[in-house]
Amino acid sequence: MSVNIRKRDGYAASMPAEILAADDDEDIREMIDVSLSEEFDVETVKDGREAWEYLEESPDSLPKAVILDVMMPEMDGFSVLDHIRENDGMQDIQVIMLTSRSREEDIVRALEAGADDFLAKPFNKSELYGRVQQTLQ
Repeated sequence: MSVNIRKRDGYAASMPAEILAADDDEDIREMIDVSLSEEFDVETVKDGREAWEYLEESPDSLPKAVILDVMMPEMDGFSVLDHIRENDGMQDIQVIMLTSRSREEDIVRALEAGADDFLAKPFNKSELYGRVQQTLQ
């Protein structure tokens, strides 16, 4: 199944982007950090609640993209995505959803909720890097 990726205007390609990644799996957080930190400023958190708190506390320095695991304790990725899309000051944040469940209905739900892309686990470093680059164009 192919997925269309939505792009928003306003990203300055010459500026380093900040990426916020939320996943309850420490190995996944480490892989995201290693995969992206050479080119991007990456911050990782362990659940959706921490991701939302980070965003709320940083209104003047929001990340360009947020990577959210669908299934997390405290607050799942869909709830964080809903909060982001409901907040007028966060409309330009690109959101990539991660899940170990690659069922078509999960992909559709993520995209209908306003995600810009969807990546199924397991994924490799180059796939993640490519998706982030594509989403930020």
